[in-house]
Amino acid sequence: MGSAFQTFLARSLSTTTLWSVCAGIFYSGYEPGLWVLVGGLVLRGLSEFYSMLAADQLPHFRRTGMLLGLLLIAGTIATGARTGHENAFAFASAGLLLCTLLVFSRQIFHRNTDTLPIAAIGYTLLGLVYIPYLGANTVHLLYLTPKTPDGHLTGHFYVLYLAAVTKMSDCGAYVTGSLIGKHPMIPRISPKKTWEGFFGALGHSLVTSVVLVQLFPTQLSLLGSTASAVLLGLVLGFAAVLGDLAESLIKRSTHIKDSGHFLPGIGGALDLIDSLLFTAPLLYLYLRYTPGF
Repeated sequence: MGSAFQTFLARSLSTTTLWSVCAGIFYSGYEPGLWVLVGGLVLRGLSEFYSMLAADQLPHFRRTGMLLGLLLIAGTIATGARTGHENAFAFASAGLLLCTLLVFSRQIFHRNTDTLPIAAIGYTLLGLVYIPYLGANTVHLLYLTPKTPDGHLTGHFYVLYLAAVTKMSDCGAYVTGSLIGKHPMIPRISPKKTWEGFFGALGHSLVTSVVLVQLFPTQLSLLGSTASAVLLGLVLGFAAVLGDLAESLIKRSTHIKDSGHFLPGIGGALDLIDSLLFTAPLLYLYLRYTPGF
């Protein structure tokens, strides 16, 4: 009980401190700070992903993947800052196509014949798709709406909304599951996750979504009505759970407990952003193609 309580305290302190800093940067709309935050978390997460592969001796091209990941996220940020979200989305998609060609080319000139070619290509590309490409959707959200006449961001409120709804889903799952969780959800992937935690996640994300839309109707005008906020709260909450389970699947496959150790009680950067990697694309696509009803 004492160990569980200590873990809870460490996790709560890390979460509160980190997300207070992140929320401050997002709310202020300080553009260079947002670049560093998004780019730093994405690249750290990619590094941790390749480290997990290395720990299980799975073939991949770490240096090639990290270089391509850096170019992908940095280029997306630069394109979004200069020309908006549509061109940033096009850059990220085109960049991923180029990454595919380059990873195949890297394998063609690889001298180690002991490495299974298709595995090295597949694992390297999986990291690029899973982390920088999906993570780039936070950049698309950041530049979804035009800047003010004096050059200040407006899209950062949608990223703040995304982070709040997603992380409250995570918190809801953890707290509800810890307190009343009795029925395992998918034990073969994550034995500690329960159905009670799942419904706690949906409830927290739904309430957070509705409250934020009520508090910031002007800044979040693309979200539309309360009905839209309810729908998004449920969809993003469900996607957040899937994102968490997806990383659990990777960790179980590579026999790793946490992706890293720099966040006490949480783990690594990938443990922090795993759910955001699933919710960011859904929110961006929703706001781009079916703005609030």
